[in-house]
Amino acid sequence: MSEQRFHRPFGGQGAGPQGGPQFGQEPYESGYRQDRRSALHRFLGGSPGAVLVRLVFLSLLVGAGMAMMGVTPGLLFAQAYDTIHSLIALGFETFHDAGRWFVAGAVVVVPLWLLSRVFARGR
Repeated sequence: MSEQRFHRPFGGQGAGPQGGPQFGQEPYESGYRQDRRSALHRFLGGSPGAVLVRLVFLSLLVGAGMAMMGVTPGLLFAQAYDTIHSLIALGFETFHDAGRWFVAGAVVVVPLWLLSRVFARGR
């Protein structure tokens, strides 16, 4: 096999056989600041300025659509509060029902268990 088929086809100055950077080398000096910036870019999904412009544009677009439908932020929060409140109430009703089922079952199961223990002791 030829060694040349493993060379990267990039031109320019670098440590690679054909003038490009070697495989695994970064084209810039990696340091704390560069790592921090790339982590920020990864987290935001781009540069902070571009992300801010996209968020402002999308916020205006969604806000205009909500205004056309008559939805306000206060209404959204009120609906979210009512939804959470009704889910909690439903959960408590479920526990209340489950508690009644538990008591009804215990009225039958506990005496039967107690009787089986008493009669098993006599053996």
